Amino acid sequence: MKKILILLLLVAPMSMFAQKFGYVNSADIIPLMPEYSKALNKVQELEKMYTDEFNSLRTELEKKGTEFEKMQKDSVPQSILERRYEDLMQLQERLQQYSQEITANLQRAEQEEMLAIQKILRDAFDAIGREGGYVCIFDLSAGLPYVSTTLCDDVSAKVKAKLGIPANAVPAVAK
Repeated sequence: MKKILILLLLVAPMSMFAQKFGYVNSADIIPLMPEYSKALNKVQELEKMYTDEFNSLRTELEKKGTEFEKMQKDSVPQSILERRYEDLMQLQERLQQYSQEITANLQRAEQEEMLAIQKILRDAFDAIGREGGYVCIFDLSAGLPYVSTTLCDDVSAKVKAKLGIPANAVPAVAK
């Protein structure tokens, strides 16, 4: 029994040294992913749609502001001026609220797109980890305090291959 215990104590540390660790910098890989370009385009299209609507509302506000100024010069009755002024203030408030909604919606859309991209990347890490027998794959872009690049394997090329990204790929520019 003592011999088995001694053997286990000798073998256990050796197996600990045989464990494989890998690292990757996802910040270098994400811009190369086709999903990233699609996400950028999607967010840019959404931003354009919101900007067009915002500009339309702003044009309407400017037009009504000009009409209001003209009405003041034309000696229009005070009750009508007050109602037009109220309309202008409501439209301006709507414009401000819409501006805030645009910002929030664009942030939410970017977050959702990035979460989807990170899931794809995480799935690639998992697959590489299982296939290569890695105990852990560290992401250097996560801001870890220290990862020895000499004691760990750089699995960036494997992750790129798993994602179908050529080894010499450069980031695509969104439309």
